[in-house]
Amino acid sequence: MLVGVPKEIKPSEFRVGLTPEAAREYIAAGHQIVVESGAGAGIDKSDEDYAAIGAEIVDSAQEVFARAGMVVKVKEPQPSEWVQLREGQILFTYLHLAPDPDQARGLMESGVSAVAYETVTGPDGGLPLLAPMSEVAGRLSIEAGAQALRASNGGRGTLMGGVPGVLPARVVVLGGGNVGTQAARMAVGLGANVEIFDKSLPRLRQLDEMFQGRVSTRYSTAGTIEQAISEADVVIGAVLIPGASAPHLIPREDLKLMKNRAVLVDVAIDQGGCFETSKPTTHQNPTYEVDNIIHYCVANMPGAVPLTSSYALNNATLPFGLELAAQGVKACEADPYLAPGLNVHEGKLVNSAVKESLGF
Repeated sequence: MLVGVPKEIKPSEFRVGLTPEAAREYIAAGHQIVVESGAGAGIDKSDEDYAAIGAEIVDSAQEVFARAGMVVKVKEPQPSEWVQLREGQILFTYLHLAPDPDQARGLMESGVSAVAYETVTGPDGGLPLLAPMSEVAGRLSIEAGAQALRASNGGRGTLMGGVPGVLPARVVVLGGGNVGTQAARMAVGLGANVEIFDKSLPRLRQLDEMFQGRVSTRYSTAGTIEQAISEADVVIGAVLIPGASAPHLIPREDLKLMKNRAVLVDVAIDQGGCFETSKPTTHQNPTYEVDNIIHYCVANMPGAVPLTSSYALNNATLPFGLELAAQGVKACEADPYLAPGLNVHEGKLVNSAVKESLGF
């Protein structure tokens, strides 16, 4: 298989689909690698680094898309990219189709077989290719919340960990999965007062044991969330329904319950967002204000730390990528964990959660 790695073109996206080390594994397995010049610059890897392991360097993304039987990316293809995809080709990347009908239609019209990292499953029912970026985003969410709390950035002027004699910030984490767990870990490390919400009692028990009393665990209902956000300085939206749009846990009318200039950080924005008032933002302009509440909704948070993120992602995607390169789309038939990752095939949506969310 000829595997192509184009340079990411989404604003402020510096990650790369294959690191040189991962590309070397493909080559060792008998595949060819073609890389767009500059694709690894965001992780401090030069064209020479890729050439040294046997990859071919080309000048344009157009050549990558035209020649590759399989394209490996990080973020969802942009309009200028999906028109270059074709029937019989495999696309392996994050897609997040549920809130993006235009991309879904573009992929369907192209005829490509699109396999989404975020819907590949694991033996434990988890999402192994989403997990590393969830861990990164969860940790970054607390850094983002702490920055947004500063008065110089429009926030309340609260220090996350407080100081002796002054209470720390109150952080509410909605969702006890990978994102929520890592957010709580970071917030606790900074000395914040942390509450974490989930609807799974077994998961709340795990979190209670994990944090040994340093975090308060609460069962998620509309009433308990309303009470918690009224006292919160930062709220982290960390709820995920695999392949589907995220539920709106805080409607606009509830913003009036919150403290003036408190902060909402929506890590679920790729799937439509946890808050009714969420809309995607960028690293250049990460926040906006609605009803005196600061919103941070950057859609590719891990892109801010591309070196860490690219290696964490490649560690997880490599085994599945090698399966696809060796067997083509038939790998999705042979591997029950890879199968849910197939979102688009032969012009149709084939993932049930995505279909339901889009109403196609």
